[in-house]
Amino acid sequence: FFSMKRPLKDVVESQSHNHHSKVTRMGNNNSNDKSNQTDKIKMSEEKMDAVATGEVDEKLYSRQLYVMGHEAQRRMMASSALLFGLSGLGAEVAKNCILAGISSITLCDPSPPNSFDLCGNFYLDPAHLSNPSSSSRAELCREKLAELNHYVAVKTAEVPSLTMNHRDEILSLIDGKVSVVIITVPLVQSLVIAMNERCRQVGACFIHSVVTGVFSKAFCDFGPAFVVTDKDGEEPHQSQVESIIPDNPATVKVLEDQGRHGLETGDYVTFSRVKGLDGALDTSKEYKVISTGPYTFELDGVDLSSCMTPGTQGYITQVKKPVTVSFQSYQEALENPEELMMSDFAKFDRPQLLHLFYKALDVFMDGHGGELPHPGNQQEGEEMVALCKSLDKGEIFNNAKSEILLKHFASGSRAVLSPMCAAMGGIVGQEVLKACSGKFMPIKGFFYFDADESLPDELLPAEEVVPTGTSRYDSQIAVFGKSLQEQMLKQRMFLVGAGAIGCEMLKNWALMGVGCSEEGHIHVTDMDRIEKSNLSRQFLFRSHHIDHFKSTCAAEAAMGMNPDMKITSYQEKVAADTEHIFGDDFYDKLTGVCTA
Repeated sequence: FFSMKRPLKDVVESQSHNHHSKVTRMGNNNSNDKSNQTDKIKMSEEKMDAVATGEVDEKLYSRQLYVMGHEAQRRMMASSALLFGLSGLGAEVAKNCILAGISSITLCDPSPPNSFDLCGNFYLDPAHLSNPSSSSRAELCREKLAELNHYVAVKTAEVPSLTMNHRDEILSLIDGKVSVVIITVPLVQSLVIAMNERCRQVGACFIHSVVTGVFSKAFCDFGPAFVVTDKDGEEPHQSQVESIIPDNPATVKVLEDQGRHGLETGDYVTFSRVKGLDGALDTSKEYKVISTGPYTFELDGVDLSSCMTPGTQGYITQVKKPVTVSFQSYQEALENPEELMMSDFAKFDRPQLLHLFYKALDVFMDGHGGELPHPGNQQEGEEMVALCKSLDKGEIFNNAKSEILLKHFASGSRAVLSPMCAAMGGIVGQEVLKACSGKFMPIKGFFYFDADESLPDELLPAEEVVPTGTSRYDSQIAVFGKSLQEQMLKQRMFLVGAGAIGCEMLKNWALMGVGCSEEGHIHVTDMDRIEKSNLSRQFLFRSHHIDHFKSTCAAEAAMGMNPDMKITSYQEKVAADTEHIFGDDFYDKLTGVCTA
């Protein structure tokens, strides 16, 4: 994985005597049968109550434990995932789940790598294209993914293809031992529905997510009765009582200068040290809340109208309780989604439009042997337009802007873009952890996200977006064109920080080709050395890098992903006393600065 000009130890030692080092490489259903549903709930509860036999490595997972807690971490350590698809998004999801410390993950992707994968999967390189029949994407990635966390078992499962021709073999992999099933590549709709139904039968959580150019979607179905043990991970809310009005139902008002009560309808609270109400308020009892405002709420079903005096003073404390959530199946949500989660409030109508686009894409794939539209193919773009119009029951596909957006969507549907994979990989990775731990509220149904702001205003000519079949930048060319890709290679960037975000940025830049021409360059600085706790979230580092400089190791790892990257690492802070290094002459040569 790491490609180095000289041993890392020598590089680090030399840096203790220099301001910076230059590390550069040139060239180179659900029926309503109650007994069945009870069985499914029981299977889910058994998985959620499983406890890992090993102790939690507190040094490795220290930051994560602050958020998840030991109980949730142990549940994750007893959970297993089955991942279908190891293109860009699949690699990101697998990486995140392994770093988080689930018990095991099984990778299933029989497809050989293609040039589109190279812009999103950081463990594939152009050499893998020369002999595509030798190994599948899953096999090529397994060993490097396993290096991320020795506590996690990383396995592969073999099927001839992810198509309906091998439906039974695929479904046989989904058994009662699997906690969550994740699909991260476009599959024909009938197969996705069958896999979702199989998950419901065995009590496994189901996640389906794809990235198509600058557009993406995620769908979650955790079954008919998924238990969320802690929906927000926050400490119980506490407020001081201003008054309790003796009414039916009783109304509580909290002191405004103490802040909002933070309660939602359905929450439970207890009371302490309340005066008045003729002693009718039981301080040992839990009361259900109906929120009526930021500072007021009612007590559901509590009649205090017979009390002669109102309640004053005292305190309320939230009682956190598990919440049972019912999800729609994939087939149900396709036709009649209960919820389309909003990702950008400036695009309030976008979720419905993207839901329509992806439905049209499913129909297109069914009619083209599971294939996606080709970049710059006008005929296939027009076919997608016709499909959208035929499926548009709500008359939302009704203007020229929507049509251009759809044609961009179709033309770039094969593209696997690193930033999109990283963003969705983080989101989907979190949903996997929610499925395994039962902590935090999952996405309920569909979630859509896009970055259409980055697209050109008009469709690019076919010759500008046609892929070569061999370039590691084919995905970006398919979306943004060859001219913009040339500009990307010439960028001269300064990255301040090589920690968790810095590692992600260097990975993205390496896959995108930033600073990968003779004119381009990357500068990265970080004063810190690597600690064990960094390894669970800074994926460019391994245990043998502990005590070495982050900037040096990160630079070497980035060059391992893309040997064309020109990069210089520093161990200096950016401040007034380093202006002799990072001064006007330095900044005048840059095209951008990223603080991480």
